[in-house]
Amino acid sequence: MGGFRQGIESAIPALRRYARALTRNVELADDLVQDTLVRALRSEHLFHGGDIRSWLYTILTNLNRNRLRALARRPALQAIDDNDAPATAGPEAGARDIERALASLVEDQRTALLLVVLEGLTYREVAEVQAVPIGTVMSRLARARMQIKAYLDGERPALRRIK
Repeated sequence: MGGFRQGIESAIPALRRYARALTRNVELADDLVQDTLVRALRSEHLFHGGDIRSWLYTILTNLNRNRLRALARRPALQAIDDNDAPATAGPEAGARDIERALASLVEDQRTALLLVVLEGLTYREVAEVQAVPIGTVMSRLARARMQIKAYLDGERPALRRIK
């Protein structure tokens, strides 16, 4: 029992980092991590060995999906910040561009990219977390990278034709 709780405790910094990258909000991320930890501790009997980090990332990803579904049912309101004005120069301008490029990705692509780049998970582990085949993970990563590159290069997003 001590090993399980110790494994959860050692994964907390990585969970926080991943949640903050997903939500882009410190308070929301901390709430998401707390909910993940509570659910994991309550569901200890469902953990059948293996990599505890992947299991925790799966729980966190599913909780975030549920949060996004609930938000989709409500109208979106966004406050206007002083930082919304375009920056002409400075080191933070590049970071802001990358942040916006990440925000423009579809949720599944952003999640896959963050798990691989930020958390260092293998494609197979990401496939387990997202409950998809490994080829789907590779496709999501390729599309995410292409879209981010296009965004940073200033290309307009391609419109899809619907017949």
